[in-house]
Amino acid sequence: MTSTHGHHEAGYGQPTGAGERRNGFGIAALVLGIVGALLFWTAIGGIVLGLLAVIFGVLGFRRSRRGVATNGTMAVIGAVLGALALVVSSVLLAMGVAVVNSDEFKDYQDCIEHASSQSDRQDCARDFDREVDER
Repeated sequence: MTSTHGHHEAGYGQPTGAGERRNGFGIAALVLGIVGALLFWTAIGGIVLGLLAVIFGVLGFRRSRRGVATNGTMAVIGAVLGALALVVSSVLLAMGVAVVNSDEFKDYQDCIEHASSQSDRQDCARDFDREVDER
């Protein structure tokens, strides 16, 4: 579009070629951070998506600091949500591994393998709960 002054103007809200904003990393960080926070109880949700949210958040924030992007706050929020999902999911995974590797769980598995009825399996579960509670 040519103005009355003879130079070209970009449409309202339209970035020009040189000043084009690249907000993809910040948006990706926020989306991944939210989904990772909602799915923190899964390894894929919490760990993988959380880690990706942190990476994209840092990249998006760096772009905003250079003036290439305009959504630095969005990138930071995504990175924080991703980091929280990553930490909580990692703690839950570590706790799960500890339980599975415990002597109480091995006793429970052995009990279940030798149980011949549903009531025997229920007894195994009660014994396991009691052993874990005493620990």
